[in-house]
Amino acid sequence: MSENWKLGPSDLTFLWDECKRCFYLKIRHNFKRPAAPFPKIFGTIDLLMKDIYLGQSTKMISSDFPDGKSIMSGRWVTSEPCGFGFHENTCYISGIFDTLVQFDNGSYGIVDFKTTKPNPRQVPFYSRQLHAYAYALENPAPGKLSYQPIERLGLLCFDPSRMHEDPPTSLNLSGPATWVECPLDKAGFLNFMEEVLTLLEQSKPPEPNPECPFCAYRASARTTDF
Repeated sequence: MSENWKLGPSDLTFLWDECKRCFYLKIRHNFKRPAAPFPKIFGTIDLLMKDIYLGQSTKMISSDFPDGKSIMSGRWVTSEPCGFGFHENTCYISGIFDTLVQFDNGSYGIVDFKTTKPNPRQVPFYSRQLHAYAYALENPAPGKLSYQPIERLGLLCFDPSRMHEDPPTSLNLSGPATWVECPLDKAGFLNFMEEVLTLLEQSKPPEPNPECPFCAYRASARTTDF
């Protein structure tokens, strides 16, 4: 019996890079890592950034953008099954994007907000996540959110670097917001998805990453009485 595995866009970045054994166990067997604490401030900043840009001109995000505006944020997307002719199983993408922009030429772009200093090394890492949202929007499951063509992807990085007083009782945090473009490579993303499906179809999970603390902890627990 064939399977259709669910993939979260963030699983294709952090989890895939950190440990493919953990990735396999989560996707195939729903055996998840313990949830790590996430500072509330980052979620708050993310929501505020979405609100600031929603309905505004795309030029607010980047002066290099074509004319257009931000049309929606925080929406679920779900793709149709993604498969390849020589695979028995399929997978699909389901997750929530940050913001979708619509350009006046009829195309669309996806913006992901990050509270961090911009760094070119972020591009290949987050590119898979952004391409996953694009794939889901262009290849939606029946009745799910659908927009195409997606022609721009990238990160808007907010680097909070200054704080100033707003008398009498408030403090304001400020800093530059920098657009970091992720080059569009839809063919490359499909090649990556084929690699993911090949891994998931293995009968046994791959060996753990020697640097994975979760796998190290599980291995240690199996060899002790604790």
